[in-house]
Amino acid sequence: MREAVVDASVVVKWFVEEEGSDKALKVRDMYVEGEVELVAPELLVYEVLNALYYKRLFSEEEMAQVLEALEAYSFKLYPLKGEYARKALEISYRCDVTVYDASYVALAVLRDTYVYTADEKLARRLGEPYSGRVKLISSL
Repeated sequence: MREAVVDASVVVKWFVEEEGSDKALKVRDMYVEGEVELVAPELLVYEVLNALYYKRLFSEEEMAQVLEALEAYSFKLYPLKGEYARKALEISYRCDVTVYDASYVALAVLRDTYVYTADEKLARRLGEPYSGRVKLISSL
């Protein structure tokens, strides 16, 4: 089974109907159906919960259910350390993106795969040599 990194911009759309949610749900369905193995930085959980918290659409109890759903997906989550942390810093400085965003791309580089994202601004900023590591869900 092929592996891909998934970023928070995609996973948030699994819980909130907004532009691109249909494409994000395709990524989720590919994972659930065993077509792709999704992995992510540990940061994913923090980012998804934080983004949903700031949207103010969910009660505390509903957010706890979101957390349970994230845990149930059982993604392989990677801590940012060692070679992975160094690669994230390199990408951050080279492409002038946050370390948060760079951590997804760095994981894709080190796992020799790509990252699914809804973040078109990130995709533009990465440029070469990382553009081949990014799949915008809008193209699905």
